[in-house]
Amino acid sequence: MEINNNIDLDRNLVNANTQKKFLESTIGKTINTAIDIGIRTILPNMVEDQVINIKDNLLNYGLKEGISKTINDAIDLGKSAVGVVTGNFENISQMRNAVKSGGIIDGMSSLLDTIIDKVKQAGLINYTIAQTIKQGKNIILNNIENNIENTFDKQYASIENTEKYISNWKNYFEEKNFKGMEKEYNKIEKQLKNIAPIENTINEARKIEILHNLIKNNGQDFNLTQEQIELTKKLT
Repeated sequence: MEINNNIDLDRNLVNANTQKKFLESTIGKTINTAIDIGIRTILPNMVEDQVINIKDNLLNYGLKEGISKTINDAIDLGKSAVGVVTGNFENISQMRNAVKSGGIIDGMSSLLDTIIDKVKQAGLINYTIAQTIKQGKNIILNNIENNIENTFDKQYASIENTEKYISNWKNYFEEKNFKGMEKEYNKIEKQLKNIAPIENTINEARKIEILHNLIKNNGQDFNLTQEQIELTKKLT
């Protein structure tokens, strides 16, 4: 019997690399936003195009690559500091503590100084603007720190919501209430688009995806075959 199931068992595979990529992308966006806001605050009299031009010049002279390296260095150093020398982060707290312990703010401070000097030496900003940005650098760094904290706060909430929806789905499953399952399943799917790749949570969600779609593709019939049941065990 061919099982009608369109779920890729490996698409949410969690490992150290996927976690690092998630952090690099998420924190990278957070840092970029903080820098944008910081420059506007430090240089309030500049028009939007001038601010964009300064940011573009910083990016072109190594800011983008520097942010990625700073994040990766912070993660690697922070992992050792929180005792995650090998393997994956088990929860958001470990991720958060690793990023904080890895010296990401100090790294960004040094990076900004280096890139600002490069852009000034290239003649793309004058001495006054370069010094003004450096003198107001703490505004940018405070924005970065606050934005990172807010990002992790949102991740805590996302994980808690996902675990709640998973629990609700299981209750509806026990009641054989497919309508209720569908409602919670859609909530889980929405959360998974932005949630941090934490293995236990992702694996639970993947198991639900399999079960849910098997039942759905089976005409909402809860009487699964042994072969279908064995498929779900691959994720346990």
